[in-house]
Amino acid sequence: MTPHDFFRRIEAHARRHPDEVAYSNGLHSATRGALWAAAASVAAHLRTLEGRAPVLVIGHKEPEMLAGFLGAALAGRAYVPVDDHLPAGRVARIREVVRPAAELRAEDIRRLAEKPVPPEPPAAAGLDDPFYILFTSGSTGEPKGVVITWRCLLSFLDWLMAEQKFADRAEVFLGQTPFTFDVSVMDLYPSLLTAGTHVSIPRHVLAAPRELFALLEGTNPTTWVSTPSFAAFCAADAKFAQALLPRLRRFLFCGEPLPEQLALQLLDRFPQAEIWNTYGPTEATVAVTSIRVTRELLAAHESMPLGCAMTGVRVYPGDGQRGPLPDGERGELLIVGPSVSPGYLGRPDLTAQKFFELGGERGYATGDLASVRNGLLFFHGRMDDQVKIGGHRIELEDVETNIRQLPGVRTAVVLPVRRGIHVEGMAAYVLPESRGGESDFQLSTQLRKALAARLPAYMIPKRWIFRDTLPTNASGKVDRKALLAELEIKA
Repeated sequence: MTPHDFFRRIEAHARRHPDEVAYSNGLHSATRGALWAAAASVAAHLRTLEGRAPVLVIGHKEPEMLAGFLGAALAGRAYVPVDDHLPAGRVARIREVVRPAAELRAEDIRRLAEKPVPPEPPAAAGLDDPFYILFTSGSTGEPKGVVITWRCLLSFLDWLMAEQKFADRAEVFLGQTPFTFDVSVMDLYPSLLTAGTHVSIPRHVLAAPRELFALLEGTNPTTWVSTPSFAAFCAADAKFAQALLPRLRRFLFCGEPLPEQLALQLLDRFPQAEIWNTYGPTEATVAVTSIRVTRELLAAHESMPLGCAMTGVRVYPGDGQRGPLPDGERGELLIVGPSVSPGYLGRPDLTAQKFFELGGERGYATGDLASVRNGLLFFHGRMDDQVKIGGHRIELEDVETNIRQLPGVRTAVVLPVRRGIHVEGMAAYVLPESRGGESDFQLSTQLRKALAARLPAYMIPKRWIFRDTLPTNASGKVDRKALLAELEIKA
């Protein structure tokens, strides 16, 4: 697929079936024709602006956000999705890095769409031009923008669509993750390219089980795309079974490890649906490995495999010289191929640390520890202080840095709370500058509130532990191993 093919297919569906629903979030929907027309209006506006700087598209899961994404692409600009619940300070830092040509909210896009424009050909796009930029947690306390090009995106989509064989005009894609999380790409663009219907679950429904199950039953999806954590939340209710979703054909999981027990539970409850485990970092465009999970697969292995690499991409545990390790040996997982990002926006220093060239192709060092056994990849945890919680990638140093900058905090250490290789949350050990008469609960409430002004909700530690001192090791540094051991005992 080329950029031209990408636009041609979406436009053709819009012209042939203009009144079919392309996108819905349970509250608002958009037909194919209306979505394409709104995207054209956005593109016409952006073409009046100078240069090729990216565009911030700010919102949650409104249909207008999708029109903003497509409109930016039609105008030859990358888009940057920004959640409207993100703290103002975080948005300001993203704005400083991006220096956007424009910022579009849902109401701005609605106004533009009220003035239909004659269709224009898409701006010429090269495969190495940026398509979108996603911001992730950074170890310095600042978010970093991952640049994803047309080449990256189309390599991923070609592989996914060939593997899954989505049926044209017959799929209803359920998307759980926000647009600021790259797993959303797995359901959003296959839906547009196959004339499917995309159902996106808004945040207020995620927190209300009764509304959530009503939405699931009412939309009757064929393809489920989510983190394992969300499926586990749904599976806590016995009604989450084939009778609730009779048309479901497949689960596609990404963003965090898939627990074996959850897979077995879903195999029992959804006998007509396939279960797929996928793996990939944002820097390599959503996912680079996959495997269909069956009872036979689980019985044959002690842990859940990540699967095999996508077509045209090498994924392997590397030795110190970026060569592959023998079967069974653990090393840092390396990804080499067309889906690898060119790097971080405006951060050549960080790019040089994680990205490399190998055999004329881009490579990325993931920081994940992995091994190969009998041709399958297996995940063994992280090599650094990065964790994934609910599919969101979080640098512990990012959280620590922001806590230390809060009034009344002398220092802080943030650690993961684990169950095996799965991270269930974060704990913050805090040394206050002074203690008045506040209880630990009152103090933690104050700090949570202050931290929420700096970081998104998923980066707020759930457990807060206050100390007068912290243990140190022989080097005089905080003894994180001792604190981790303490957390394991408490858990």
